[in-house]
Amino acid sequence: MKTFSATPADIDKKWIIIDAEGVVLGRLASIVAMRLRGKHKATFTPHMDTGDNVIIINADKVQMTGKKRTDKRYYWHTGHPGGIKFRTAEQILEGQFPERVVTAAVKRMLPGNSLSRKIMTNLRVYAGSEHPHEAQAPEVLDVKSMNSKNTRS
Repeated sequence: MKTFSATPADIDKKWIIIDAEGVVLGRLASIVAMRLRGKHKATFTPHMDTGDNVIIINADKVQMTGKKRTDKRYYWHTGHPGGIKFRTAEQILEGQFPERVVTAAVKRMLPGNSLSRKIMTNLRVYAGSEHPHEAQAPEVLDVKSMNSKNTRS
């Protein structure tokens, strides 16, 4: 039996929409990373982009367990000596671009190579419940009902 290797003609991409309201961030990110990579399909090929297009809505209402909302820090460096800065997850979620928390979590669950940079273009994250992708007729993926631990009680 030969090993299957997908070609561009074999790839079938779907559109999936996920409502992040009340869902735990890490669990959401791991499910989205798996869908983006295509590991849920029998035709998974490591060197090809076989994953689906994922739309995440209500990213500003994502939950975190423990004290991560106040204690988790996102660092960056300005390039100047002593120029390390940070913001907490709470500051980002209440700021102008709350979808960056979800985007960063998903990005960090993918391998750090050129393929995952291409895969990240298949992810669309929106802070509110509106999105401009109705024409693609996305299927709803209910992450809340997959596991009781996916929501914060």
